[in-house]
Amino acid sequence: MGGTVTVTDGKVTAAAVLPVAMRGRLAVVAVLAGLVVLVLGVRYAGDAVPGRTDARIGEAAYGVGAPWWHVANATDFLGDPGGALLLLTAGVVGCLRARRTRAAVLLLAGPALAVGVTRLLKPLAARTINGDDNLAFPSGHTAFLTAFALALALLAAGRFGLGPTSGTVLAVAVASAAGALMGWAQVATGAHYPTDTVGGCCTALAVVPAAAWVIDRVADTRRAHAR
Repeated sequence: MGGTVTVTDGKVTAAAVLPVAMRGRLAVVAVLAGLVVLVLGVRYAGDAVPGRTDARIGEAAYGVGAPWWHVANATDFLGDPGGALLLLTAGVVGCLRARRTRAAVLLLAGPALAVGVTRLLKPLAARTINGDDNLAFPSGHTAFLTAFALALALLAAGRFGLGPTSGTVLAVAVASAAGALMGWAQVATGAHYPTDTVGGCCTALAVVPAAAWVIDRVADTRRAHAR
């Protein structure tokens, strides 16, 4: 049960949103993901055309026909304000009904912070697509869905008491799958270069574990002071 709770003075106090057993491994994942964002941001800074890798992947994914075009648009909607609100509302309501307040906070804060970071990075990278006004790197849509999926995976890993390896594999796999799905949709609809979506996915992998750690620390500190 060590990955599902926080412990203060030997007593179970509350369910942790960042399972204790996974913290070390997820810290490594977060650092590596942050390095990927940094390298890609520097590599494509100021570009207004696809790189060689972008061109090869984009040629295969862009302009898909029906029914995949509809799938891509539906997936893209999940990263728009309306679609994101639907996902967040469903997730938060579920957490509150289960009396998992910390989980509800993570589901809101994790994706919000991930998207916020992409907005801060975009003018720094200054990479554009489809015109000088469309900043591209990293993809906010991809960051949002990756962050949302990662938050859910962390909650599932804690709920089922997964170990450090299995829990980390689950979290990274679920987050990567969500990022790949949204990344494909962004490329297929011409909204982003493939490397933009990799940057968005890695932004979420770097931000969400840190957000979960902070949420646990703040909640534990407040609980300790209330005693």
